[in-house]
Amino acid sequence: QVQLVESGGGLVQAGGSLRLSCAASGRIFSIDGMGWYRQAPGKQRELLASITSSGSTNYAESAKGRFTISRDNAKNTVYLQMNSLKSEDTAVYYCNAQIRAYSMRLSDYWGQGTQVIVSS
Repeated sequence: QVQLVESGGGLVQAGGSLRLSCAASGRIFSIDGMGWYRQAPGKQRELLASITSSGSTNYAESAKGRFTISRDNAKNTVYLQMNSLKSEDTAVYYCNAQIRAYSMRLSDYWGQGTQVIVSS
């Protein structure tokens, strides 16, 4: 059974940094795209950054210049380095992955989310 588990969330002060991790486990043939989303109360879930299996990245405007997505394929893990955090970054952060099983079926998975609170 495939699972995505986020870690690294918590309470930080404005201007600070935080690194989120998301590790995939289970019977996995390969992981294609991975990404980070966030959702603040009363708002739509927002795609922040995505990364392909080869390392190509895309960022939302809200993430450019401050956030960096990366992955370690050997560990089936994706990271989100967040710098210069603002109170507006307060949200639940979710990782997402397109995972191919040994059957070659490609499925979309979500983590449970990790809370990030930026205090001012």
